[in-house]
Amino acid sequence: MKFDPGFDIQPTQKPFGFQLGPDCFDCGIEYRKLDSIRKSLRDPKCDGPENVYAIMMDVGCKADLPAMQARMLLYGVVTYAAGRLGNEPIRSQGHIHKVSEHCGWSTPEVYEIWDGEAVIYMQETAEDQPGRCFAVYAGPGDVVIVPPYWAHATISANPTKPLTFGAWCDRDYGFVYDGVRKHGGIAWFPLLDDINQLYWEKNEAYQTSELIRKRPEIYTQFGIEPGKSIYQQFDEDHDKFLFVSNPAIAKEKWNNFIP
Repeated sequence: MKFDPGFDIQPTQKPFGFQLGPDCFDCGIEYRKLDSIRKSLRDPKCDGPENVYAIMMDVGCKADLPAMQARMLLYGVVTYAAGRLGNEPIRSQGHIHKVSEHCGWSTPEVYEIWDGEAVIYMQETAEDQPGRCFAVYAGPGDVVIVPPYWAHATISANPTKPLTFGAWCDRDYGFVYDGVRKHGGIAWFPLLDDINQLYWEKNEAYQTSELIRKRPEIYTQFGIEPGKSIYQQFDEDHDKFLFVSNPAIAKEKWNNFIP
Protein backbone atom coordinates (compact mmCIF):
# COMPACT_ATOMS: atom_id res chain seq x y z
CA MET A 1 0.00 0.00 0.00
CA LYS A 2 1.66 3.22 -1.20
CA PHE A 3 -0.60 5.64 0.67
CA ASP A 4 0.38 6.39 4.29
CA PRO A 5 -2.81 6.51 6.42
CA GLY A 6 -1.00 8.21 9.31
CA PHE A 7 -0.68 5.28 11.74
CA ASP A 8 0.77 1.77 11.72
CA ILE A 9 -1.77 -0.38 9.89
CA GLN A 10 -1.68 -2.58 6.80
CA PRO A 11 -4.49 -4.47 5.03
CA THR A 12 -3.87 -8.20 4.57
CA GLN A 13 -5.42 -10.81 2.30
CA LYS A 14 -4.12 -14.01 3.96
CA PRO A 15 -5.61 -13.77 6.52
CA PHE A 16 -8.24 -11.33 5.26
CA GLY A 17 -8.20 -8.23 7.44
CA PHE A 18 -5.62 -5.88 8.93
CA GLN A 19 -2.28 -5.97 10.71
CA LEU A 20 -1.74 -3.29 13.37
CA GLY A 21 1.45 -2.02 14.97
CA PRO A 22 2.17 -2.41 18.70
CA ASP A 23 1.23 1.21 19.46
CA CYS A 24 -2.28 0.75 18.03
CA PHE A 25 -5.60 -0.29 19.54
CA ASP A 26 -8.59 -2.02 17.97
CA CYS A 27 -11.93 -3.49 19.01
CA GLY A 28 -11.83 -6.60 16.84
CA ILE A 29 -12.71 -7.39 13.26
CA GLU A 30 -16.06 -8.17 11.61
CA TYR A 31 -16.80 -9.73 8.24
CA ARG A 32 -19.70 -8.82 5.98
CA LYS A 33 -20.71 -12.01 4.25
CA LEU A 34 -22.41 -12.25 0.86
CA ASP A 35 -25.56 -13.75 2.38
CA SER A 36 -25.99 -10.70 4.62
CA ILE A 37 -26.06 -8.19 1.73
CA ARG A 38 -28.08 -10.12 -0.85
CA LYS A 39 -31.27 -8.11 -0.20
CA SER A 40 -29.61 -4.98 -1.58
CA LEU A 41 -28.13 -6.53 -4.73
CA ARG A 42 -29.64 -6.38 -8.20
CA ASP A 43 -29.21 -10.15 -8.38
CA PRO A 44 -29.69 -11.55 -4.86
CA LYS A 45 -28.81 -15.05 -6.11
CA CYS A 46 -25.40 -14.10 -7.50
CA ASP A 47 -22.09 -15.81 -6.74
CA GLY A 48 -19.15 -14.05 -5.14
CA PRO A 49 -16.66 -14.15 -2.27
CA GLU A 50 -18.13 -15.48 0.97
CA ASN A 51 -16.43 -12.65 2.91
CA VAL A 52 -17.21 -9.54 0.88
CA TYR A 53 -15.30 -7.20 3.16
CA ALA A 54 -13.57 -6.96 6.53
CA ILE A 55 -14.27 -4.03 8.84
CA MET A 56 -12.68 -2.73 12.03
CA MET A 57 -14.60 0.03 13.79
CA ASP A 58 -12.56 2.01 16.31
CA VAL A 59 -8.86 1.73 15.52
CA GLY A 60 -5.90 4.07 15.83
CA CYS A 61 -2.93 4.94 18.00
CA LYS A 62 -3.39 4.17 21.68
CA ALA A 63 -2.26 7.69 22.58
CA ASP A 64 -5.13 9.18 20.50
CA LEU A 65 -7.98 7.18 22.00
CA PRO A 66 -8.82 9.60 24.86
CA ALA A 67 -9.06 12.53 22.40
CA MET A 68 -11.34 10.49 20.12
CA GLN A 69 -13.60 9.45 22.98
CA ALA A 70 -13.84 12.99 24.35
CA ARG A 71 -15.07 14.17 20.95
CA MET A 72 -17.34 11.17 20.24
CA LEU A 73 -15.23 10.33 17.20
CA LEU A 74 -14.30 6.91 15.89
CA TYR A 75 -11.96 5.87 13.11
CA GLY A 76 -13.04 2.86 11.06
CA VAL A 77 -11.17 0.89 8.39
CA VAL A 78 -12.48 -1.44 5.69
CA THR A 79 -10.85 -3.69 3.11
CA TYR A 80 -12.79 -5.33 0.29
CA ALA A 81 -12.10 -8.65 -1.37
CA ALA A 82 -11.12 -8.65 -5.02
CA GLY A 83 -13.66 -10.10 -7.46
CA ARG A 84 -17.29 -9.58 -8.41
CA LEU A 85 -20.79 -10.22 -7.10
CA GLY A 86 -22.13 -11.77 -10.29
CA ASN A 87 -22.46 -8.81 -12.67
CA GLU A 88 -22.02 -6.32 -9.83
CA PRO A 89 -18.83 -4.99 -8.26
CA ILE A 90 -17.86 -5.71 -4.68
CA ARG A 91 -19.73 -3.12 -2.62
CA SER A 92 -21.53 -2.34 0.59
CA GLN A 93 -25.29 -2.74 0.64
CA GLY A 94 -26.31 0.88 1.11
CA HIS A 95 -27.61 2.52 4.28
CA ILE A 96 -28.35 5.74 6.14
CA HIS A 97 -26.63 6.53 9.44
CA LYS A 98 -28.97 6.33 12.39
CA VAL A 99 -29.85 9.45 14.37
CA SER A 100 -27.23 9.68 17.11
CA GLU A 101 -28.59 10.02 20.64
CA HIS A 102 -25.90 12.46 21.76
CA CYS A 103 -26.33 14.99 18.92
CA GLY A 104 -29.83 14.34 17.51
CA TRP A 105 -28.59 14.08 13.90
CA SER A 106 -27.95 11.38 11.37
CA THR A 107 -24.22 11.92 11.22
CA PRO A 108 -21.88 12.46 8.25
CA GLU A 109 -18.81 10.43 7.41
CA VAL A 110 -15.39 11.41 6.05
CA TYR A 111 -13.90 8.76 3.74
CA GLU A 112 -10.29 8.47 2.66
CA ILE A 113 -9.23 5.96 0.02
CA TRP A 114 -6.00 4.11 0.79
CA ASP A 115 -5.68 1.55 -2.00
CA GLY A 116 -7.67 0.47 -5.04
CA GLU A 117 -10.33 2.35 -6.99
CA ALA A 118 -13.53 3.47 -5.27
CA VAL A 119 -16.86 4.98 -6.13
CA ILE A 120 -18.69 6.52 -3.20
CA TYR A 121 -22.33 6.45 -4.30
CA MET A 122 -24.84 8.62 -2.46
CA GLN A 123 -28.44 9.81 -2.81
CA GLU A 124 -30.29 12.42 -0.77
CA THR A 125 -33.01 10.07 0.49
CA ALA A 126 -34.03 6.41 0.49
CA GLU A 127 -37.63 7.38 -0.32
CA ASP A 128 -39.37 6.81 -3.68
CA GLN A 129 -37.87 10.09 -4.92
CA PRO A 130 -34.16 9.72 -4.13
CA GLY A 131 -33.27 13.34 -4.84
CA ARG A 132 -29.83 14.14 -6.17
CA CYS A 133 -27.68 11.08 -6.85
CA PHE A 134 -23.88 11.19 -7.06
CA ALA A 135 -21.20 8.69 -8.03
CA VAL A 136 -17.90 10.09 -6.75
CA TYR A 137 -14.87 8.37 -8.29
CA ALA A 138 -11.87 8.35 -5.93
CA GLY A 139 -8.37 6.89 -5.68
CA PRO A 140 -5.62 6.68 -3.04
CA GLY A 141 -5.40 9.86 -0.97
CA ASP A 142 -8.78 11.20 -2.09
CA VAL A 143 -11.26 12.35 0.57
CA VAL A 144 -15.04 12.13 0.14
CA ILE A 145 -17.62 13.43 2.61
CA VAL A 146 -21.07 11.82 2.89
CA PRO A 147 -23.46 14.40 4.40
CA PRO A 148 -26.02 13.77 7.17
CA TYR A 149 -29.16 11.75 6.35
CA TRP A 150 -28.02 10.64 2.88
CA ALA A 151 -28.18 7.01 1.75
CA HIS A 152 -24.82 5.78 0.49
CA ALA A 153 -22.77 2.77 -0.57
CA THR A 154 -19.07 2.22 -1.26
CA ILE A 155 -18.18 0.42 -4.47
CA SER A 156 -14.94 -1.16 -5.66
CA ALA A 157 -14.51 0.03 -9.26
CA ASN A 158 -11.69 -2.40 -10.10
CA PRO A 159 -12.52 -6.08 -9.46
CA THR A 160 -8.92 -7.17 -10.07
CA LYS A 161 -7.62 -5.68 -6.80
CA PRO A 162 -8.89 -5.07 -3.26
CA LEU A 163 -10.21 -1.70 -2.14
CA THR A 164 -9.12 -0.31 1.25
CA PHE A 165 -10.26 2.88 2.96
CA GLY A 166 -10.57 4.60 6.32
CA ALA A 167 -13.23 6.97 7.66
CA TRP A 168 -13.98 9.32 10.53
CA CYS A 169 -17.36 8.40 12.01
CA ASP A 170 -19.54 9.25 14.99
CA ARG A 171 -18.78 7.01 17.97
CA ASP A 172 -22.53 6.42 18.45
CA TYR A 173 -22.76 4.93 14.96
CA GLY A 174 -25.49 2.72 13.58
CA PHE A 175 -26.90 1.79 10.18
CA VAL A 176 -30.48 2.03 8.91
CA TYR A 177 -31.15 -0.27 5.95
CA ASP A 178 -34.96 -0.16 5.75
CA GLY A 179 -35.39 2.40 2.95
CA VAL A 180 -32.75 0.90 0.70
CA ARG A 181 -34.00 -2.65 1.22
CA LYS A 182 -37.61 -1.58 0.59
CA HIS A 183 -36.50 -0.51 -2.89
CA GLY A 184 -34.33 -3.57 -3.50
CA GLY A 185 -31.15 -1.49 -3.39
CA ILE A 186 -29.86 1.99 -4.16
CA ALA A 187 -31.40 4.15 -6.92
CA TRP A 188 -28.65 3.32 -9.42
CA PHE A 189 -27.15 -0.16 -9.64
CA PRO A 190 -23.41 -0.33 -10.41
CA LEU A 191 -22.70 -3.11 -12.92
CA LEU A 192 -19.64 -4.55 -14.64
CA ASP A 193 -19.41 -5.46 -18.32
CA ASP A 194 -17.40 -8.34 -19.79
CA ILE A 195 -14.14 -6.37 -19.58
CA ASN A 196 -14.76 -5.19 -16.00
CA GLN A 197 -15.78 -1.65 -16.95
CA LEU A 198 -18.25 -0.05 -14.53
CA TYR A 199 -21.61 1.22 -15.78
CA TRP A 200 -24.91 2.17 -14.16
CA GLU A 201 -28.50 0.97 -14.43
CA LYS A 202 -31.49 2.77 -12.95
CA ASN A 203 -33.38 0.92 -10.20
CA GLU A 204 -36.98 1.08 -11.40
CA ALA A 205 -38.29 0.88 -7.83
CA TYR A 206 -37.45 4.59 -7.53
CA GLN A 207 -38.88 7.60 -9.34
CA THR A 208 -36.88 9.34 -12.06
CA SER A 209 -33.49 10.68 -11.02
CA GLU A 210 -30.25 11.80 -12.62
CA LEU A 211 -26.91 10.26 -11.72
CA ILE A 212 -24.09 12.82 -11.50
CA ARG A 213 -20.65 11.25 -12.01
CA LYS A 214 -17.76 13.29 -10.67
CA ARG A 215 -14.42 13.49 -8.90
CA PRO A 216 -14.23 14.44 -5.20
CA GLU A 217 -14.48 18.03 -4.07
CA ILE A 218 -11.70 19.82 -2.20
CA TYR A 219 -13.44 20.50 1.11
CA THR A 220 -11.89 23.83 2.03
CA GLN A 221 -15.08 24.78 3.93
CA PHE A 222 -14.15 22.09 6.48
CA GLY A 223 -10.46 22.97 6.57
CA ILE A 224 -9.40 19.61 5.11
CA GLU A 225 -5.90 19.68 3.62
CA PRO A 226 -5.38 17.75 0.37
CA GLY A 227 -2.42 15.40 0.31
CA LYS A 228 -2.35 14.83 4.08
CA SER A 229 -4.04 11.84 5.69
CA ILE A 230 -7.18 12.63 7.65
CA TYR A 231 -5.75 10.73 10.62
CA GLN A 232 -2.65 12.96 10.63
CA GLN A 233 -4.90 16.01 10.36
CA PHE A 234 -6.73 14.86 13.49
CA ASP A 235 -3.39 14.42 15.26
CA GLU A 236 -2.50 18.02 14.43
CA ASP A 237 -5.94 19.44 15.31
CA HIS A 238 -8.18 17.24 17.45
CA ASP A 239 -11.19 19.47 16.79
CA LYS A 240 -10.99 19.44 12.98
CA PHE A 241 -13.56 16.65 12.59
CA LEU A 242 -16.01 17.73 15.29
CA PHE A 243 -18.52 18.33 12.48
CA VAL A 244 -18.75 14.52 12.16
CA SER A 245 -19.96 13.89 15.71
CA ASN A 246 -21.72 17.27 15.98
CA PRO A 247 -22.99 18.10 12.48
CA ALA A 248 -25.14 20.98 13.77
CA ILE A 249 -22.00 23.15 14.02
CA ALA A 250 -21.79 22.97 10.20
CA LYS A 251 -25.54 23.28 9.61
CA GLU A 252 -25.26 25.91 6.86
CA LYS A 253 -22.63 23.86 5.02
CA TRP A 254 -25.00 20.93 4.54
CA ASN A 255 -27.48 23.02 2.55
CA ASN A 256 -27.20 22.07 -1.15
CA PHE A 257 -24.04 20.13 -0.31
CA ILE A 258 -22.04 18.81 -3.26
CA PRO A 259 -19.85 15.79 -2.39
